[in-house]
Amino acid sequence: MSALEKTPETTAESRTPLMTLAGVSQVFDTKAGPIRAVDNIDLSVNPGEVLCLVGESGSGKTTAARMAAGLARPTDGKVEFAGNDIWSMNRSDFGRFRRGVQYVHQDPYASLNPTRTILQTITAPLLKHRVVKGNKAAADKAAELLTKVDLTPPENYLPKFPHQLSGGQRQRVSVARALTLDPKLIIADESTSMLDVSIRISVLAMLGRLRDDLGVGFLFITHDLAIAKYFGWNGKTAVMYLGRIVEFGPTPKIINAPTHPYTRALIDAIPEPDPDLTKTKGRESLRSLEIPSLAHLPSGCSFHPRCPLFEDGLCDGEVPQLVEIRPGQSAACHVVARDGAGEVRPDEPVA
Repeated sequence: MSALEKTPETTAESRTPLMTLAGVSQVFDTKAGPIRAVDNIDLSVNPGEVLCLVGESGSGKTTAARMAAGLARPTDGKVEFAGNDIWSMNRSDFGRFRRGVQYVHQDPYASLNPTRTILQTITAPLLKHRVVKGNKAAADKAAELLTKVDLTPPENYLPKFPHQLSGGQRQRVSVARALTLDPKLIIADESTSMLDVSIRISVLAMLGRLRDDLGVGFLFITHDLAIAKYFGWNGKTAVMYLGRIVEFGPTPKIINAPTHPYTRALIDAIPEPDPDLTKTKGRESLRSLEIPSLAHLPSGCSFHPRCPLFEDGLCDGEVPQLVEIRPGQSAACHVVARDGAGEVRPDEPVA
């Protein structure tokens, strides 16, 4: 048995995370100079756990996800799968890693081959990696996978092409394809953001059922904390801003008792249908709505040009480090680290 095959489930006492990003950075060389898209982040996902990575567009979420999937090599730091550095693996182990980590893209139409039927799309990895033998067994397995993602009866979908399906149906096919190789971890990159709200909820419910039934870990990427709350309530959430993790902790604590002003701003941006409840959310006005360029990051805390807690000479000095503010909850903010996180909002007790 190779080192990679000794997964965390092999022994009951094993505590090895399924996926670890340790001090990972990604720097791109551009005409404008080096762009640090991801800056020294530490993340881990345990077997069967959900880790939500949240932030605005351009915060580095997808770049981090691509490194976790082995699609991009980090400039610095290590990416480990079941305790093994993926970029030190031999070809055989790296192949097992890539099969064990599957990616569900944001746009299901772009990620599916338009010239292949759904049957061909799902059976291709099954046959290539010899999960099953023969076309009949592959077709039966494809029907089983479509049933798992609520595309029933499967014979209505297998002969169709992607353009003949709705957006929600195409995304379910993408998930079914990701399940073909029995993955340990699914990386879902804004996988519901292009769907209508009603379809989005049904797809999230389907993903949640797969998470519970199959014990698959999720690195779930979204710009919407409301989605993170719905899907990752029993997991953890990392809030990302301009390439750095600014807050991390259990999802209920991040949602109910945010400590970093950026996290508070994201939560206050969630629409509230009840005007009376909106008044109790404690909105803090940002100093600026403009996101700084990665090519010209502000000195010190990169959030300070927008931050309502900004203090001259403190926030624009050194880059704040991620430190524990409350038990199990960390934030990277000079002011919060000095003064404490304040009281939990009385209308939103920590779950």
